[in-house]
Amino acid sequence: MTQKEFLAMLDQQRIVDAIAAAEKRTSGEIRVHVQPLARGDIRTVAEKTFERLGMTRTALRNGVLLFIACEEQRFTILGDRGIDEKVPAGFWDEIAAKLTIRFQHGELTDGIVEAIESAGRQLGAYFPRASDDVDELANEINIEP
Repeated sequence: MTQKEFLAMLDQQRIVDAIAAAEKRTSGEIRVHVQPLARGDIRTVAEKTFERLGMTRTALRNGVLLFIACEEQRFTILGDRGIDEKVPAGFWDEIAAKLTIRFQHGELTDGIVEAIESAGRQLGAYFPRASDDVDELANEINIEP
């Protein structure tokens, strides 16, 4: 599936709304990034994207990136250092497993929204939202041609 086809199947506003809603329960910052190909180790490419998007500059180092290489039908979920220091091993595994199933069934938007909602709930336990919390990163989907 081309990136254009992938994006056409997404309800982008619903995803953006899910990010905003999830971030109401946590000080964590959630981003979704879509590009056609990872061209290599997806985790390495995602880590570079994480850095380039400014996600390592959050105050609590609690950013989360859902990185999707749509033409390769691959994704990875990355949490910043602040998250990795607090959460148990395998923290993202259940979310990733459910997202894989949704993607296999062509339920792209539902899968991404469910992943965002789950991440928000789980992050809320470790990084509850403070009354003076500031939204540090844009909630839009980052799309790279």
